[in-house]
Amino acid sequence: MTQFIKDANWRYATKKFDATKKISSEDLASLKEAIRLTASSYGLQPYKVLIVENPELRAQLQPVSWGQSQIVDASHLLVFANIINFGEKEIDATINNMATTRNLPLEALQGYGDFMKSKLVSLPEDVKNTWTSKQTYLALGNLLNAAAELKIDVTPMEGFEPEKYNEILGLEKLGLNASLVATIGYRHEEDATQHYAKVRKSEEELFVTI
Repeated sequence: MTQFIKDANWRYATKKFDATKKISSEDLASLKEAIRLTASSYGLQPYKVLIVENPELRAQLQPVSWGQSQIVDASHLLVFANIINFGEKEIDATINNMATTRNLPLEALQGYGDFMKSKLVSLPEDVKNTWTSKQTYLALGNLLNAAAELKIDVTPMEGFEPEKYNEILGLEKLGLNASLVATIGYRHEEDATQHYAKVRKSEEELFVTI
C-alpha cells in the first residue's frame, strides 16, 4: 500500500475541530503551494482562493454556512472563488505570465492565446461561470491530498449560501463568486466521526472496463 493510499484512508471530513490548534506558517505555505500547482484547464487557474483568518468575518459567515462549527473553530477558512465572466483579459494575463516564465516572445504565444479565446470568450456567461466554478474542485483535490500528507484535517463544504458569502466578503465587486469552502486544522479528540469506518463503493461497483 502506497503512502498516498494510507493518507487517503486517514483523512475524513472533520466535524469538530480543536480550536486551540493552529496550522504553522510553514505548513500553510505548503498547502498554498499545493493549490497553486494544481492542474487547470489550459493552465488558466480561473479562480482565487481567499484565506479567511479574521474571527469577526468568520463569525458572520457561520450563520450562512448552515451554522457549522468548523467555520469558526478550524485553524483557517479557505474560500475558493471562481472568476465571473472569464474572458480576454484573463487569457492575456496567462499568456504574459507564460512568456515571462518561459522567456518567450509574446508573438510566439499569440496563436495559443487566440485559440483559447476562440474556445472560451464567446461562450454564454452562465456556461463560463459553471466552467470556472468546476475548476475550483481540482484545486480542492490537491488541498485534500497535500493536507493528508501533513496530517492536517480538511472539511470541504458545499453547505453554504454563496450569495451571502459574496456579500460579506465583497466578492462581486472583485468579479468573483464563492464556489466552494474548505476548513483546515486539526481534529478534536471528541470528534467521534474520526473513528467511523470509511464508506466507499467497491472497486467492482465503481469501475467499468470497456
